[in-house]
Amino acid sequence: MGILSLILASLALGLIAYWVIADIRIYRSLKALPTARDGVALDPPDEAVCVIVPAHNEERVIERLIASLRTQDYPRLRVVLCLDRCTDATADLARRAIADDERFEVIEIDSCPPDWAGKVHAVWTGVTQSRGARDADLLLFTDADTEFHPSLVRATCALLRSRGLGMLSLWSDLSCEHWFEKLVQPACGTELMYQYPLLNANRRNHRRAFANGQFILFDRNAYDAIGGHASVNEAVLEDMALARRVADADIPAGVFLADGMLRVRMYTSWDAFRTGWKRIYIDCAKFKVARLRKHAWRLRMTSVVMPIAALALLLLALGGAIDPGPWRWVAAIVAGSALTLWLANLIYIYRRGGFPVLWAPLHPVGAWLCSRILMDAARDLARREPVRWGGKAYHLMPR
Repeated sequence: MGILSLILASLALGLIAYWVIADIRIYRSLKALPTARDGVALDPPDEAVCVIVPAHNEERVIERLIASLRTQDYPRLRVVLCLDRCTDATADLARRAIADDERFEVIEIDSCPPDWAGKVHAVWTGVTQSRGARDADLLLFTDADTEFHPSLVRATCALLRSRGLGMLSLWSDLSCEHWFEKLVQPACGTELMYQYPLLNANRRNHRRAFANGQFILFDRNAYDAIGGHASVNEAVLEDMALARRVADADIPAGVFLADGMLRVRMYTSWDAFRTGWKRIYIDCAKFKVARLRKHAWRLRMTSVVMPIAALALLLLALGGAIDPGPWRWVAAIVAGSALTLWLANLIYIYRRGGFPVLWAPLHPVGAWLCSRILMDAARDLARREPVRWGGKAYHLMPR
């Protein structure tokens, strides 16, 4: 067996080990943690809930969100839409979609202080100025590009109370309409979950603090205890900043899979997709350039190099390029096992996340493009190039 074959076999064995460890983690997470859908069977609390939605030029999605919020079966529900410096038809479309539903309130914001991130200021305006927010026992923060299952508010409020949590956040299901959502988004989402495993994010001690700003439900006392959004006024990713404050305050928190009850349409173009994920990864890496590059190279090795090596080894073995004898069949078995395990896991992940399964074999391409996003994020951060988001430029300092 030649040196090349030994290298390829080592990489194939590494792929097997990687996915065996991943399977153990996935099994433990699914066994230990509920999903949002598990909350449907629980008794909801008799408490007032206020949903706060910041929106900047969201005419593409605002009607869909409002329609889903109007179908919520939670009785004591209020919704405040914080329209932040909108220059499109968001306000008109929102009011038309609300119609005569008295549970909804619209606040229009015409400016943002220079020392505040736009989204954070819009949310805080809703918290402090909304009638519904002032009287709420629970505060739910969501984005305009989300779509709620009719029982989502009821299920998550029940989960939060039954588990004694101060904060609950969800991993949402992502839309798959554009090519980059089908090809690159599964790799980006899987990479983020690798960096922030569910079990680690749900620990009481030594927590890997995480929250998804598309859905964060707070007990009002816990929210006030950390100072609310005013305490993270400059954060580009306010969800992660809030999660860290919750962990520092030793407040119990839960991060669960939405399990089909929360769907999100994040980006409409490749440029917006790249910019958005760079912003996410920079904050998740805590502004550390070296960490971003390390994640990029690890992703390339485990999701690109190892699967290609296993495929190459299999082709060499079946094609007779490896000398006849036991090593040839050992190589074929190792390579076939690695590829089978790799593809089976991808199919499971794609189905669970609502991604088209037929795109799973192209995962190495998506992973390579995701690694380029990580590398670009490291480059931009090292050069101190500003992140432009929501009509505002944010200057981030590397660590």
